[in-house]
Amino acid sequence: MKILHVIKATGIAGAEKHLLTLIPGLRARGVDARLIALIEPDRPVDELQAAAETAAIPFERVVIHANADLSLIPRLRALFRAQKPAVVHTHLLHADLYGIPAARLARVAHVVTSRHNDDDFRRAAHWRMIHRTQWRMVDAGIAISDAIRSFCIDVEGAPLDKMHTVHYGLNADLSPNPVSVYRQRGLLARRDNHKGDSEGGGALRIGMICRLIPQKGVHYGIDAFAHLAPDFPDARLIIAGDGDLRADLEAQCQHLGIQDRVEFLGWQADIHPIMASLDIFLMPSLWEGFGLVLLEAMAHDLPIVASRVSAIPEIIVDDETGLLVPPRDVEGLVSALRRLLSDPALRLRLGSSGGARLREQFSADKMIDATMTIYKNITQRHRDTEKTLIK
Repeated sequence: MKILHVIKATGIAGAEKHLLTLIPGLRARGVDARLIALIEPDRPVDELQAAAETAAIPFERVVIHANADLSLIPRLRALFRAQKPAVVHTHLLHADLYGIPAARLARVAHVVTSRHNDDDFRRAAHWRMIHRTQWRMVDAGIAISDAIRSFCIDVEGAPLDKMHTVHYGLNADLSPNPVSVYRQRGLLARRDNHKGDSEGGGALRIGMICRLIPQKGVHYGIDAFAHLAPDFPDARLIIAGDGDLRADLEAQCQHLGIQDRVEFLGWQADIHPIMASLDIFLMPSLWEGFGLVLLEAMAHDLPIVASRVSAIPEIIVDDETGLLVPPRDVEGLVSALRRLLSDPALRLRLGSSGGARLREQFSADKMIDATMTIYKNITQRHRDTEKTLIK
């Protein structure tokens, strides 16, 4: 079975990381799975191609010249006709808009779409109409969380019988417990020295790893840290990632007088060393389709403070694997962070429970097997329909 995964890519974020795990798993199960990246002319996503090649994923780039690029449909149709896939599987908005009709025009037998986020713009009337049309053109939809599945049904008009939830999974073979790996390399000296910290002292490190965009709520995290800074004079805030808000966030730190306590690391190709140096992971998102970085934090046995929003409560069990607070609630963030900064035993309990939950509920194998089941079901249904017609 040949499956073409199509995604509009500008770098490597959650959806791309998901495919870099999913596609090799499919190929290991005998599926000829390939990756088609829709790219902007000045953003060739060389890092994604390099990662795909490292993972032995057949990779091809197709240029998208603008958000509205109708020439993309016939170009994708020609590509699909040439490659003759059994399934075209689209990811993110542009791949849906152009890949789904192109697949149908190319007479691809099966079309699947994955929904990775519950973007608010999709609630607009014209987008609802577009989505309803597209849902009639696909055989199955995969939501990366129950929250996204409900959004697709309630907002986009997705048919119940087409919608499936398949959570992201982390490859346990690559990171069964990366903390032990980095400790062996001597990268955890600072973290190992924090075990006896208490309020009023201790060089504890709180980290946020994300794109610096409004959705991620980073400025709320900075505000919360500023409130805590006087009581924890050695604590530091680590921010890894880049985006349009970086200059504003740096200015916010200057205004609050905490610029010497906050490190902006920029975009990082490998976040494991950063995770391994942290004591607490912070994710004050305003909405989140899933939050793959939460699994990466759990792989490092990190206690997590996150927003009680969208899919996050499906991943983080409040007061069991982390602490959840309402979005935009700086006081709630302060209270949760204070609890963790003051209580090494609580940090250890939540972090260990999070690592166990990752291994039990969010393995890559579980994600890959569930996706394979969907492919098998739609192809079997097609064969059964053909047999009925012949009779």
